[in-house]
Amino acid sequence: MAKKKLHPSVVKFKEFVKNHPELVQEVRKGNTTWQEMYEDWYLLGEDDPKWNKSSNDKDGKSEEKEKKTDWLGTIMGAVKNMDPEQVQGQIHNISQALGAIQGVLSQFQGSKGGGKQSSNSSGPAHPFSFRQD
Repeated sequence: MAKKKLHPSVVKFKEFVKNHPELVQEVRKGNTTWQEMYEDWYLLGEDDPKWNKSSNDKDGKSEEKEKKTDWLGTIMGAVKNMDPEQVQGQIHNISQALGAIQGVLSQFQGSKGGGKQSSNSSGPAHPFSFRQD
């Protein structure tokens, strides 16, 4: 069989992929397609930082783990620096505010719900009324 000659840009792209084997893994994982990869390569060029990013993904994952641990360390440090009396005072203030809000809501519900409750309680004791003929 006669082989078709590939377009020169396709040949260059194949050479580029050979130099960046991590791109093959990205396509195999399903993160991208060859068409998208080729279009990005054609538009951005070989020197774009995007191509270096995929090789540095492993470093990025370890940085994410460090950020998560750093976040946890920050919270633990904040908890250690808290004054228990101040925290208790804040909880008490919040509790009082919630109690006041509940009181106001119960007053509004009491005026509306009070009529409903009295009408339900004044109804017949038996739900079915039987009459004798």
